[in-house]
Amino acid sequence: MKHHTSEGLFRIDCDEIFLQEFSVEDAINIYRISNQPEIYNFLPDWKSTKEQRVDWVTNYEIPANKMFLEAATKNTNIESHFLKLGVFIKETNEFIGWCCTGIKEELPTPNREIMYAISNEYQRKGYATKASRGLNDYLFTNTNVENLNAVALINNISSNKVIEKCGFTYRGQQIIENEHYNHYILSKSEWKKKH
Repeated sequence: MKHHTSEGLFRIDCDEIFLQEFSVEDAINIYRISNQPEIYNFLPDWKSTKEQRVDWVTNYEIPANKMFLEAATKNTNIESHFLKLGVFIKETNEFIGWCCTGIKEELPTPNREIMYAISNEYQRKGYATKASRGLNDYLFTNTNVENLNAVALINNISSNKVIEKCGFTYRGQQIIENEHYNHYILSKSEWKKKH
């Protein structure tokens, strides 16, 4: 796993996939994937119209990514910044999902989380696990993050498996917006033991 910029965009290499900061061109794919039932049933906040998604990517997500990356580069203190990365198949450069990190207000501090989504036609191929591990490795190696959280609806069996495969420890259930979630934490010290 290494990270670099390509054509001015931040990228994390994860074997046959890579993570790359969102670009305006990604908005249509984010829109398409976020409107798949397999995604919006578990991530309803990501559902949007095309126009909303273009606006969000252009005016909020790209600037937020730049602020995160600037903070990470300057002093590793990413504070409450968000980083949203697309997941791409390396061989074809196809956008197949996203893997992100940010503050999850509903969790007790420290409440930085990672989250992910993979398009329905690419699920069950290990891409969510590879993407999540790549982002975890980047965060623990290049930023001041000491703990990462992950949550998954208790009935989202696939997502719970991904989180466990990434080395997170189950901490109990959380109720967020009247829904029951499994809550997991991965500490930097536990991550180091596995690397």
